[in-house]
Amino acid sequence: MKILVVGGNGTIGKKVVESLSQKADVIVGGRNSGDVTIDLADSKSILAMYDQIGTVDAIVCTAGEAKWAPFDDLSEEDFYIGIKSKLMGQVNLVRLGQQYLSEGGSFTLTTGILADDPVLQTTSAAMVNGAIHSFVLAATLELKKSHRINVIASGLVMDAYEKYRDYFPGHNPIPMEKVANAYIRSVFGKDTGKIIRIYD
Repeated sequence: MKILVVGGNGTIGKKVVESLSQKADVIVGGRNSGDVTIDLADSKSILAMYDQIGTVDAIVCTAGEAKWAPFDDLSEEDFYIGIKSKLMGQVNLVRLGQQYLSEGGSFTLTTGILADDPVLQTTSAAMVNGAIHSFVLAATLELKKSHRINVIASGLVMDAYEKYRDYFPGHNPIPMEKVANAYIRSVFGKDTGKIIRIYD
């Protein structure tokens, strides 16, 4: 089994790659490092990456950025950071990736708790996460070749707790093994159209 993990060198991505590598061959995609390079905000870059790696059995994304700032400070361009990267980047991974995903293969996208439980300075990120949830619910109705699609929505993960805990007062950090297991469930299980939430 061959699995592509976009963002495989990130905080969550590293743990996901570590877990998936025990069961399959993993190709790591990253903006600056990895087996293949990819810029999620550029559909041409996404297509070039797919042309390079060929057919895979599962496509996982743990990448995507969005601007964090007070609502009154966010410009229209600030919102487009998340729209182009985390939202349309993941949409395009699916849209363009269908022809590179084997029969019965799966897409696994990534959002987070902000879709349901936003905190201060996350208007843009929360908006994007919610849009991805709606995309997954709708896309699963029309995917062909028995393709599956799910999204993992985690709370503040343990490995990012020190960096972000001031934004999430009272939130319990989510163990990395628990997070990684959600991706295992999505890739190797039979779920489709699911928002797999891992909240405290």
